[in-house]
Amino acid sequence: MSTLYVTGIGPGSDAFLTNEARTVIEQADVICGYTLYVDLLRSRYPDKEFITTPMRQEIERCRMAMEAASSGRTVAMVCSGDAGIYGMAGPLLEMNGRYPDVDIQIVPGITAAVSGAAVLGAPLMNDFCVISLSDLLTPWPVIEKRLRAAAAGDFCVCIYNPMSKKRPNHLAKACAILMETKPADTVCGWVRNIGREGQESEILTLGELADAQLDMFTTVFVGCSETRVLNGRMVTERGYEVRK
Repeated sequence: MSTLYVTGIGPGSDAFLTNEARTVIEQADVICGYTLYVDLLRSRYPDKEFITTPMRQEIERCRMAMEAASSGRTVAMVCSGDAGIYGMAGPLLEMNGRYPDVDIQIVPGITAAVSGAAVLGAPLMNDFCVISLSDLLTPWPVIEKRLRAAAAGDFCVCIYNPMSKKRPNHLAKACAILMETKPADTVCGWVRNIGREGQESEILTLGELADAQLDMFTTVFVGCSETRVLNGRMVTERGYEVRK
């Protein structure tokens, strides 16, 4: 039986690659993934075979990885962040029944919620949720429902895929929905190109966030009623001082 490792590579830089992920990639015969993410690894592993597909060809990418593994080669399917969070772990496991000779192993990675939070400070110190604003696979009415539920529960919200050229208004619409419950001065932050060249970040209010021009490489953090700006850092207070 051959092995297919579904491997989270974090933001893509060596600093965020776990030891397990590094070992798996070094041992693999084939590295498979979305073109952009594989390009982050090409120069480091010039002796590897690479299989890539562009965006929106995820199922074909999974099939190609399965075929490569089924032929007896060890394959590493790489995903940004964590493979089980908006990554390829789910589709590959769903497909596994057609390739019973392939053993799928999931290798965790550092997702943008974690690496982006570290840049801003400690915004996720208490209960939080992660919501993607991409409506390619999730209908927008469902996203709206989740945003309202998060706001009603006073969760900190980590937002993936806040806007793109085809979805230029999604973040503004999301902010408007959140401000139905959350005040406009709620502390928020965003981080672009986490852990990569050109990293940028900003702490701002929810009202200001509604006008921000961001992109798919940006992760957004919306605070809760316990989130503050302390010494220039975004911090959600856990409550230890109150407990004393």
